[in-house]
Amino acid sequence: MRKKVGFYSTLWVWILSSLVVGWPRPSAVPEKGRWTLDITYEHPILIQVPSPQAGQPKRFWYMIFSVTNLSSEEEVPFYPKFELVTDTFQILSAGQGETFGLFEVVRARHRGQYPFLESLDFEDHRIRKGQDNRRDFVVFWPDFDEKAKEVRFYLAGLSNETIAIEHPTLREQDRPVPVYLRKTLQLNYSIGADPQLRGQASLRFEGQDWVMR
Repeated sequence: MRKKVGFYSTLWVWILSSLVVGWPRPSAVPEKGRWTLDITYEHPILIQVPSPQAGQPKRFWYMIFSVTNLSSEEEVPFYPKFELVTDTFQILSAGQGETFGLFEVVRARHRGQYPFLESLDFEDHRIRKGQDNRRDFVVFWPDFDEKAKEVRFYLAGLSNETIAIEHPTLREQDRPVPVYLRKTLQLNYSIGADPQLRGQASLRFEGQDWVMR
């Protein structure tokens, strides 16, 4: 329930801000000291893995992405926060409900192309400068609402660009409470299968955008 309340509150902030000052957008020309990691990614893939506890296979979506520090900084901090949001207002955080052994299955499947694949529980949060320091990660989400027709993936932590806007209703000491938004990569997909054939579902890529969220 908390997640839905948070989503609606944020959505309300976005709607009001768009009516008053326009949608917050990332800077076209980053300010000095601002950086954004270069990212490439594979489109999400559906996978089913055995689950002794559930008595039947569990479905997950996973995405492999690579980040490279091409900025002027010798190294930048990397603390990703990735979410999946459906058009039915379901919000799923990366790693939620992850099954033991899932990472090993995916790493073995992609060992040829990504021999140094990492999960999101990594310990080194520094992305060093240069192509030779590229790092490859895999991120998982549990299967989402079968009634959903569209889904968006929000990848935050790829940039240190932020912006503050005023909350439309919350106030402290008679001043609007600031809401801080981060430059976030938004990936848009539509669902390409009937809910009755969920095990064969695929996602159709509809484009990407950098947003402040």
